[in-house]
This record gives sequence, structure tokens and C-alpha cells, in this order.
Amino acid sequence: MHLTAEEEKIYEGEQGWAYQTAMKILVKLGDLFDAEKLIPIESAHVSGVSYKTLGDAPIEFLESLAETGAKAKVASTVNPSGLDYEGIMRSAVPETVKEKQEKIVELYKNMGLKPVLTCTPYYASKPKQGSHLAWAESSAVVYANSVLGSWTNREGGPSALASALIGKTPNHGLHKPENREPNVLVKVETDLKNEVWYGALGIFLGKNLMDKVPVIEGLRYPKEADLKQLSAALASSGMTSVFYPCSRCPKKAENLERLAVDGQILKKAFEDLSTCSEEPDMVFVGCPHCSLNEVRNVARLVQGRKVKENVMFWVCSSRHVKAKAARHIQTIEAAGGKVVSDICAVVTWLKELGVDTLMTNSAKTAFYAPTMNKVKVRLATLKQCVETACHK
Repeated sequence: MHLTAEEEKIYEGEQGWAYQTAMKILVKLGDLFDAEKLIPIESAHVSGVSYKTLGDAPIEFLESLAETGAKAKVASTVNPSGLDYEGIMRSAVPETVKEKQEKIVELYKNMGLKPVLTCTPYYASKPKQGSHLAWAESSAVVYANSVLGSWTNREGGPSALASALIGKTPNHGLHKPENREPNVLVKVETDLKNEVWYGALGIFLGKNLMDKVPVIEGLRYPKEADLKQLSAALASSGMTSVFYPCSRCPKKAENLERLAVDGQILKKAFEDLSTCSEEPDMVFVGCPHCSLNEVRNVARLVQGRKVKENVMFWVCSSRHVKAKAARHIQTIEAAGGKVVSDICAVVTWLKELGVDTLMTNSAKTAFYAPTMNKVKVRLATLKQCVETACHK
């Protein structure tokens, strides 16, 4: 991979060990994927923040980087952690866990990464259409490429951090126009009535497309939340990182390989995501983190109702969205729900909270929670989630 004179100096260590290490990570990645050069990025988004999923081993590496005084060269943000700072989770875990989680967040902050602690950084700062990014949260990657029109590969946590420190990424994969060309036409032959069916579609396609780039025909007037759930589910079960939504087949897609998806296929995909039919200990929405409009919708559905005494009702969002949603949050909390930021149910300690059965409207959560959280899951629409959580 060709490096500029300035990049060579960083690679040789003239700007210090941290930047040298970051550059070596990017060069290794570029060599692996035959990238010819590095290209500038608008922003980076780093995963590997929750102590539950990160563990002890990487903390020493983050400490070594932060101790050098190295700072991110571009706007950089981080994924959800394992603890909320409102304190809901803090009594459920040992003091050592709290200390280590706080240390991880502080180390990223010391390197100039903004502790937004969300999987939807585009709500806080929307990237420009056509801009190159280095994002590591898979659901945000698919959403950025497919809905926002940005360009990013599905980075790992270390490579996204390296890109944050250098301000560049190797020019390969979805940074190159030829790799973004669609090569399969998906024909959706049934109505997708709500966000859950978009999620089921994403899970099915992820499992069946490998890393192919689909044009998805038959998406009639999808809401932003629908496309977000589709993006998250597609990223969960497969390696596809960009799709093209449309209502009818564009001319250039007519000769592509075809995949038909009917109601029976989606019904099975939906049913496979539910592992039980029991009453839930927790009802959880906000994976990916809720937008302002989604928080508003939850508030509308719980208005004048009360959450059942034996159910935890969580709505996860970012601090950025919560700052704009005070009136809606008041409604949700008056009903007995909790609007939580900085965490996601998937990357926190649900068992320690006493959760054995989880109901959610997120196909991504339903896909991951049985293995990552060791809980049983029921997938349901947002309206069904509220009906189950609240008294009649």
C-alpha cells in the first residue's frame, strides 16, 4: 500500500508510539484487502465499549494508547457501554465491574472520542451524503451506507479506533464504487406491516445473501424506523453492509440474480426469533437506540396507563435524544417505564437484574439475546410490547 511522506513518518514512529501503532493497524488491514492507499474520513465510530463484551484484556492496550496523549484527528464517537449513568444497572453488578466500565469510557474520552455511548451516532451528528467514514457498529454501518448515502466498511473496534487517531482508512471494500454495485434483486411479495416484519426480512436476508448487495423491491413507503430495523437485522445475521430500498425494480436491476420473499418465509423468520411464549420479566425497546420520534410514539402508547408491577419496561435511547424528549420521557416514567441511555440490553447484565424472559420489538435483540444474555425471547411489535407491559 502506498503511503504519503507524512504517513511514512507516522509509520516510522516520528509522531509517537500510539499513532505509529494506529498506522500499522491500518497498513496491515490495507495490505490484507489490497488497498492501494489511505483516504480521509469524516468521522469514526468505535465499538468495544461495554466491559461485558470487551473484558479485561484490551484495557491495558487502551491505557497504553491514552497515556501517550494521542488524540482523534476526526470527529469520533463510541458505542453503548454496559452501565447506564442514571444508576439503574449499578446496583446489579460488583464495584469492580463499575470501576472497569468507567475506566474504559474515560480512556476513550481521554483520546478525544466523544462519549455519546450510542449505536445511533447519526442522530447526534448526521454524516454528509457521499462522505467516507470508519464505523464499527454494524447496524449503523448498514444504515449509513443504505439510508444516509455515506461510505463505510464494517470496521472492527481496533481498526475504527486506529482510523479515529489517524483520520484515514484504507481505500477498499465499500469505499470503492465498483463494490457497491447491486448483484441481487430481492422481490418482497408481501406487505411489511410494521418494524418487526422489516426486522424479520433483515434476518432472513442476512442468512441467505452472504455478502451480496441487494436491491430490495417492494418496500412501499418505509418509515425511518423500519429501515433502521432492517439495517440492524441484516447486519446481525449476515455480512451484507449495503442495500438499495425501492418500491419497484429499477431498470438496471432487471437482469440480476433474483430472490423472492413471500409471507410464509417472513412468518417463519419471525417465529424462529421467538424462543418462548411466557410472560416477560422485561419489555425492551430501543435496539438500535430510539429516535426522538420513536420515544414520542412510546409515550403516546403508554399515556394514561401503568406498567405492571412484575415487569421492567425499558426504552433505550441516547443522551442526545433524551435531551430533546423531556416531555415524552415524563409520560413514560409516569407510567412506570424507564428511559435509559448509555447502554443496550444486549451488552449489559440482564441476568443480574433477574431477567429470564425478554420481550422486544427488535429482531437484532431477539437474534443475539439468547446467546449473549442467556435469556428467552419473544419478538413482538411496539404496540404489543406496550400492551404486554401495561395494565389494560
